Amino acid sequence: MRTLNFDNKLPLLYLVATPIGNLDEMSPRALEIIKNADLIACEDTRVSGKLLSFFNISKPLLSLREHNEVSEAKNIIEKIKEGKKVVYMSDAGYPCISDPGSKLVKLALENGINVSSISGPNAMLNALVCSGLETDHFYFHGFLSAKEKIKKEELRKLASKEETMIFYEAPHRIQETLCDMFEILGNRKACIARELTKLHEEFIRDTLQNLSLLDPETLKGEMVIVVEGKNKEEQPILDDSEIIKMVNNLVNSGLSTKDAIKKVSELTKQNKNSIYKIYHLN
Repeated sequence: MRTLNFDNKLPLLYLVATPIGNLDEMSPRALEIIKNADLIACEDTRVSGKLLSFFNISKPLLSLREHNEVSEAKNIIEKIKEGKKVVYMSDAGYPCISDPGSKLVKLALENGINVSSISGPNAMLNALVCSGLETDHFYFHGFLSAKEKIKKEELRKLASKEETMIFYEAPHRIQETLCDMFEILGNRKACIARELTKLHEEFIRDTLQNLSLLDPETLKGEMVIVVEGKNKEEQPILDDSEIIKMVNNLVNSGLSTKDAIKKVSELTKQNKNSIYKIYHLN
């Protein structure tokens, strides 16, 4: 189906990208759309309320977040059908990108309501273009699982990607995640981007090994981790069962477990500590 978003006969839901730090990045067009809206749906009314107050805008606010997105999406759709002009924005950056909004968009389209986005700041793109890593092809993953076992499995599946990879991470998990990346992906080039667009904006460009050794107390705020993709000449990442089989074969041939693990590390180009953990914890 082909539709024109700005045919005035059709209802329209606006998705507005909001600043990720510096409020001056709120565009004139975004402010105009918000001023003309009847209702602002948002992730957190406290955060959006402060943003609107900064620009001297007063509008009714409705919270649509992860835990109530389905029910509130239906409510918003009904208001749009009644003729209300509705805007949805998340706390920072684009709605739907590691933030709520996708269920609302899907329901809007199912109900014949067009959707349009108002361009604005985006943390992953800011981090990518300043990282110094390959930008022609990239893969955005967002947040890895907070559960250690699932997170490691995610990383193993991503290890063969040749595209530059982009992740979001919270400060209380940053060191653990960097250690897991070094263990599973190897010592690749990477970049941590933090406090983007703010006064203390910082880019830390180094290897995953060195980044994993940083004092986590020096890493504050939401962070973006940009990691180089797999080199085409790298050995493929083997799964745990294959690693264990290789070690056992070498042990059966007469090597000590320590020497067998070292040999498998050399053969596969995988971190020795990672192989040690796989072998002894399975």
